[in-house]
Amino acid sequence: MYQDFAGVYDGLMDNVPYEQWAERLDTLIRKYGVSGPERDAEGVLDSEKNLVLDLGCGTGTLTELLYQKGYDMLGVDVSGDMLNIAMEKKEKSGSEILYLQQDMRELELYSTVGTVFCVCDSLNYILEEDELAEVFSLVNNYLFPGGIFIFDFNTVYKYREVIGNTTIAENREDCSFIWENFYDDEEEMNEYDLTVFVREEGEHFRRFTETHFQRGYTVEQMTGLAKQAGMTIVEVMDADTGQTVTEQSERVYVVAREQGKRRDS
Repeated sequence: MYQDFAGVYDGLMDNVPYEQWAERLDTLIRKYGVSGPERDAEGVLDSEKNLVLDLGCGTGTLTELLYQKGYDMLGVDVSGDMLNIAMEKKEKSGSEILYLQQDMRELELYSTVGTVFCVCDSLNYILEEDELAEVFSLVNNYLFPGGIFIFDFNTVYKYREVIGNTTIAENREDCSFIWENFYDDEEEMNEYDLTVFVREEGEHFRRFTETHFQRGYTVEQMTGLAKQAGMTIVEVMDADTGQTVTEQSERVYVVAREQGKRRDS
């Protein structure tokens, strides 16, 4: 996934409010977390505590925005093509972000981190619940004592009632796409068939296709997996409104806290 599509991803996602998402993440980290550019009460900056991991970082847009807010950023993604674009942004901005190509189901860091966030429905790409449980366990393992995990996910309601079995098409000057959705209610699985036409030279366009699969999850499933991994649930909210989750919530934000480690362990 995200091979040819990586090259046009940012252009087709230009309607995503990344700045607003970065503000929300910063607010949640400052409210509940241990990370931050400020020094602690003893006047000593704990380097691990200030580390923030963008899990499923893609092309690094949010990673860069959080870096600009003063956090020491790491980015992990399974797609080398997406990370190549993130590295181009890093070179242009001069940031000191460390990017790692890893499958989040096999996450391996060199230290603990104060915060992990995984947004833009990255967790919906994990199709088996036992594999998702492993992701939560690994995140908890690498969280600094008292650190937080902020994640979002698309709900079953969104796939079944909003985008399932629909076709979305958009015609642009240099890039057009057809996005076909097929929802399997029994498996709670959504198939994305993407066909993209990219202008390469003059009036010549290159056509490519990619197929993506995402699974819908419920609040009960996601919070249950976080608790199973050893975390406590701090807050659950509707991602669009910032208010209480309803049956019509399409995307949900969850903040979970690591609670099992001691600082001297």
